[in-house]
Amino acid sequence: MTSPSIGQEEVHDIALEALPRDAELPSGSASYDAAESFPALERWNQSRGSICRTLCTFWSFLVMGANDAAYGLETYYNLSYTVVSLVFLSPLVGYTLAAFLNQRIHTTLGQRGVGLIGPGCHLLAYIVNCLHPPYPVLVISFIFAGFGNGLEDAAWNAWIGNMANANELLGLLHGVYGVGAVLSPLVATSMITRANLPWYYYYFVMIGCATIELVACGVCFWESTGAVFRAANIHSHDESKKGGLRTALFQRPSARVTWLCSLFLLGYVGVEVALGGWIVTFMIRIRHSGRFASGMTATGFWLGITVGRVLLGFVTPRVGEKIAIAAYILCSMAFGMVLWLVPQFYASAVAVSLQGFFLGPLFPGAVVMVTKLLPRHLHVSSIGFAAAFGGSGAAILPFAVGALAQAMGVGVLQPFIIGLSGAIFLAWLGLPRASKERRNE
Repeated sequence: MTSPSIGQEEVHDIALEALPRDAELPSGSASYDAAESFPALERWNQSRGSICRTLCTFWSFLVMGANDAAYGLETYYNLSYTVVSLVFLSPLVGYTLAAFLNQRIHTTLGQRGVGLIGPGCHLLAYIVNCLHPPYPVLVISFIFAGFGNGLEDAAWNAWIGNMANANELLGLLHGVYGVGAVLSPLVATSMITRANLPWYYYYFVMIGCATIELVACGVCFWESTGAVFRAANIHSHDESKKGGLRTALFQRPSARVTWLCSLFLLGYVGVEVALGGWIVTFMIRIRHSGRFASGMTATGFWLGITVGRVLLGFVTPRVGEKIAIAAYILCSMAFGMVLWLVPQFYASAVAVSLQGFFLGPLFPGAVVMVTKLLPRHLHVSSIGFAAAFGGSGAAILPFAVGALAQAMGVGVLQPFIIGLSGAIFLAWLGLPRASKERRNE
């Protein structure tokens, strides 16, 4: 690290002036001596504005969870498994755009831009869905939903992941995602089976949620402009001019961490969304249960994910991410075997809930690993790319399950999930062991 210079002190003053008015400096920050090499980590409750912005990210993840967990289109459109799976595949376009535009949007528009564009894409998609258009139009609408998800997934994971107590906060953040995923099949199943409403009525609820998201994020992140982001991440901004994302993806050792975490999240998100999206069909067709009881197994799965993220988020930092996440994957595979091989409805319902419980902390654990293994100036680029790239697993792998189910029957779900879990286990073992402190150089 270079020694402090007059230019660096001036830059520091500019950075302080660019911070939001309600931002509070950590104790001792008036003397900037060691802060350049070991900057104080932001705390979620250090100011009223920080609390509001953190709560906005939680609401965004609630909407994202509700978006990913409920569709219900197969019967209405009289579609095959393969064709209905295009709904899972179409957000891939949006996630891909988000992966490459995330850094540019941050540096140009700041978190304000993310807080307006992401919810705006959600709102647009849900309005189109409420009109229950021809199926090809519906597929296009989910591209916008995928872009909003990918943009917010990358931005809020990177921001929360660099806070103090990141494991616990990310566990809560992704736990809220699980709450949305728990509530959405419950609400959708009740509306469809109990109230006899068409599937698209569910998206009227989503319009209300997305409207709240748009207003809240727009207000709370209004002062978090591109100038604020650039000033607060000066080293990161300088590196981005030289190709910060290019460094993270193609220069060792950063590339090893970024790509392994990206592939890990790709597989993990695919497991999560494929299992959550197809478990109802599996229970109906393979376990021969009723529609409502089968819908409740999806609720149990997402509830397991939610509880696992919150509870195990406090266990993981005490055990260490490398060991803890590896153990969680093995436990989820064991309960996947129970779900596959024990032909009994109640055993399957309990097994899928416990499978969700141990899958829950995987995403937050991977984000924390990136913050510990890579220097600070690469966090936004690497976490943003890994989160968005991983989010494409929500599109690719459920589609693959649908294609396999069309050819071989929905009983292929569990062998597919177990094999994919084994693959992410190997990817996780390929990561270096992390120290207990983040790298900030």
